[in-house]
This record gives sequence, C-alpha cells and structure tokens, in this order.
Amino acid sequence: MRILIVDDEPNIRELMRKYLHLEGLESDGAENGFSAQRLLRKQHYDACLIDLRMPGMDGISLIRWIRQEGFRMPVIMISAHGEIRDAVTALKEGAQDYIVKPFDPEELTIRLRKLMEAQVLKSLVESKTRSTEGIDEGLVGNSLPMRKIKEIITKIADSPATVLVTGESGTGKELVAQEIHDNSLRKKMPLIKVNCAALSESVIESEFFGHEKGAFTGAHTARKGRFELADKGTIFLDEIGELSPTMQVKLLRVIQEKEFERVGGMKTLKVDVRIIAATNRNLEEDVSTAGFRADLFYRLNVFPLYVPSLRERKSDIIILCDHFIEKYNKKNHCSIKRITSNAIDLLMMYHWPGNVRELENCIERAVLLSKDDVIHGYHLPPSLQSAQSSNTQFDSSLQSALEALEFELIADALKNARGNRALAARTLGLSERIMGLRIDKYQINTDKYKN
Repeated sequence: MRILIVDDEPNIRELMRKYLHLEGLESDGAENGFSAQRLLRKQHYDACLIDLRMPGMDGISLIRWIRQEGFRMPVIMISAHGEIRDAVTALKEGAQDYIVKPFDPEELTIRLRKLMEAQVLKSLVESKTRSTEGIDEGLVGNSLPMRKIKEIITKIADSPATVLVTGESGTGKELVAQEIHDNSLRKKMPLIKVNCAALSESVIESEFFGHEKGAFTGAHTARKGRFELADKGTIFLDEIGELSPTMQVKLLRVIQEKEFERVGGMKTLKVDVRIIAATNRNLEEDVSTAGFRADLFYRLNVFPLYVPSLRERKSDIIILCDHFIEKYNKKNHCSIKRITSNAIDLLMMYHWPGNVRELENCIERAVLLSKDDVIHGYHLPPSLQSAQSSNTQFDSSLQSALEALEFELIADALKNARGNRALAARTLGLSERIMGLRIDKYQINTDKYKN
C-alpha cells in the first residue's frame, strides 16, 4: 500500500517515510498542496497524511480539492495546533481523523491501518450492492465529473427533450443513453439503439422508417423501422455525425413533425419518440464546414451532455477496475482478489486513449492471464508497461526487465507470507538458499512484511 505524506517540513516527511517503510508501507512526499495535486493525478494512493499549515495551499483546501475530485482514500489531518475548530473543519471537509504534533508514530500507523481496512470493507460492500442502486449499476464512478453527469440525468430523465451526448470513443455514451431511458417515464417502453455508422446508405432509410411489401427488390413483406418500433419509448442514434446529407433532411422532419412514411408507402405514420443522439465528432465544426446541417444540429442539441474521457476522471480507475474484476470473475469463473501496487501504478499513469472500453479490455485480459488470483503488472498489455505510455523511466535491456519482474514476484511472495522466507521460497518453487541470495541481491528488508 502507498501513502502520500504532505508536509512543508522535509525532516518531518523523511521521518514519517522511514517509519512507514519499517511498517511495510510505501510512501511519497509532497512539500505543499500543489505538489500533492500533481502526484494524485498520476499515482494511486491508499491514504493521505496532510499537514494543516502549509504555504500556498493549506491542508483544508487540499482536502476539499481531494473530495471534489472524487478521490475516496482515507485522509488524516496532522497539525502542531491542537485547536478544536481546525479539527472540526477538517472532518467536515472530508478528513477521517485528526492528530496533533508531536505524535507517536505507532499510534499514527494504527489509526492509518484501521482507516484503510475500513475503506477496503466499504468498497467490498459497495461492489456487492451496486446492482441494486439504480443508476450506479451502469455508470460506475464517484469522481466530480461523474457525479455531475448523474445529477444531470436525474434532472432531465423525465423531460421529452432531445439530448446530444458527446465525448471520445469508449467513454460510455451508450450507457448514458441507457440511464436516461431507465430513469425516465418511458422506462417500461422500448429503448431502440441504432449505430448510424454501421448502416450503409442503401439500407439506412429502410432501417429508420421501415418499408412496404415490394418497395424494392427483396422486400417480400412489410417491415417496421426503428422509429416505429420505438413509439412511446426512446431511440438512441449513435454516431449521428456519420449521417449523409439526404438522411439528415429526413431525420430533421421526424424530429420536427413526429411523422414519416415507410419506404414505398403513402401513409403518414405518427410517432411519439424521445431522441437521444451521440457522437465523438465536433458537430459545431462540421456545421461551420457544411459537413452537418445547422438546423438539424440545433434540433439535436436541445440538451448537450458531455461525457469526460478517462484521463479527466482518473480517480474512478480503481472503482472501475473493481467493477470489471467482479464482472469477469463471474463470467469466466475466476476469483481475482486484488491488484498489486505495481499494476495499480501502471493503470494510474497510462493515458487511456481508448477510455473505459480500453480499461475494460485490459482488465478482462488480466483476469484470464492470472494464475494466482492476483493481477500483477506483467498481466497488463505491453502498451501500459512502456516508458512512453506510462511516463516511467525504464531500462529497456532484457536483463533489467527480468530483474524487475523477479523483484516484483519475490516482494509479492514475501508480502503474502508475512515476511516468512521459507514459505515465500516454497511459493515460488525456490530453495531457501536461492531465496536468501535473491533477497540479498535486491536488498529487500523482510521485516517490513511481517506486520
């Protein structure tokens, strides 16, 4: 587990780091709130120890930012000023505990471990009950951007207004559409999904509006289109920016008049359909270059809803990992129990161009590769393990790569064996002599794993 220590006094930071190291806890130090923000954006931490008085951004402001960004790790406020008012303010802003300098390092560690254990139990309970909590079943995340999206969905769900969902590929725009429908007055009626980019120009009109018997070669029977099937419900038009100019005109009429004719038909059909459209393109730019009709854009853009990329809500990565592990454990009859610190660091530092979809594929792969019910760094795709993608300095020689892997395996075995060299050696299939040589080679302090 990794702890972030935020204190403007270097000697205090170093003293706390040394003591946490003896207790088997990794840690990083930050001299002020701004440095802490930079570390939190690129690194996963299991808890934070934050000094109250610091130049620039004080401890209270940092805690407020941590909670606004959706980070859920336990926070202990540390201060040389034992004022009740400061303690109450810190707890109100999101700290779980408050300790006054000078403090007993052992007492601090006990409090820290209790808070981290409570957080783990809370996460387990939430993952078990997630499926009964409505909106959180589809939209997983507790970051500030995701909380805002859930609030907006709650407000607009019952409205018949057209919604335009925008965002990069893989961010979950279809899930947003599903949540809007599921929380609306139309939830008992169908939600019809159409991927506009997957339909060719020759069939898209028939898919949208249906056709009559004999309308074209192969039309042996009459067929209802997607809009007709969605009557009294919702239709989700994904990749709306890929529609041809001809189909844009016909879609505009449906939105304005709520009516259309089947291909080859004369009868005008009326429908009551709520439209949710989605795109990963900048439709405003397309309008300015005449690539998309301005009148259709304004009809669709009644209520715009932007879905943030995973880079913009990195505090959700661990929650999403738990969700996907649970999903693929069940699907593949596996029993993954945890992710190593090294793997978490790689996940947090990667830039995720494929967003949540890429993360899900990554976790599914890791679940299938794991043989010991643990996801290690080497189970992740190569793109996450390169220096370029993860922003980590890494020696590209084969020898250093093997040594890094060996060190991780030995450290993890010692952690599971609570520092017992003989048990760790048996787990790895090594003799105690070889295990001792490896421990000496990597200068591993086995005492820190005994607790």
